Formats: sequence, C-alpha cells, structure tokens
Amino acid sequence: MNSLEQAEDLKAFERRLTEYVSCLQPATGRWRMILIMISVCTATGAWNWLIDPETQKVSFFTSLWNHPFFTISCITLIALFFAGIHKRVVAPSIIAARCRNVLAEYNMSCDDTGKLILKPRPHVQ
Repeated sequence: MNSLEQAEDLKAFERRLTEYVSCLQPATGRWRMILIMISVCTATGAWNWLIDPETQKVSFFTSLWNHPFFTISCITLIALFFAGIHKRVVAPSIIAARCRNVLAEYNMSCDDTGKLILKPRPHVQ
C-alpha cells in the first residue's frame, strides 16, 4: 500500500468515526436532560420527605405512601439506572476511549469528536 492509499484510508476512517460520534450527540443530550430532570425531582421529593414532621412518626412504607412524588421519582431514577442511562449519557466518550486504546498501537489517537491525532513515530536507535 502506498502513502496515498494509506492517507485516503485514514481520512475515510476519520470521517466515519466523526460521523458516528456526532450521531450519538443528540441522543446523549436527551438522556442527559432526562437524567437531570429526574435527579432534580428526586432531590426535591427527598427534601420534602425529610422535612415532613410526620415522617418520623409513621412507618417507613407509610411515609413513602404519603409522599408519592418522591416515591415515583425515586423508583423512576432507579429504573433508569438499571436500564443503563449511565452508559447512554457518556456513550460518545466511551467510543472515543475505546478508539484511543486501539489507535495507540499505531501511534495515533483521537479527540472526543472523533478527529484523528497522528503522533510522531518513535525513533529507534
């Protein structure tokens, strides 16, 4: 393979990688907004649950029953984590990190957007 073919292959790989990472960005942004909203709802519900004087006087399950906003938001947050929202929120950085691991063997790297970074070849003496 000559140098021109290698350069074309690298450009094609870089285009495909940047395309893939950029396609993940809108979905990642939506998942981040969902996670932020449900976290704020859970924190607000937890605050109201904790400052309620009745919480200390009744059983745990009764206090949860008396605060359905907190209970539902907490269950939703737990369900989202079991569904893998923590992976969906950081998906582009996971892809970039895995590519960096593979590209390191070829004296290359990539940034978080998928752009290739060519490193100088080490000098063997």
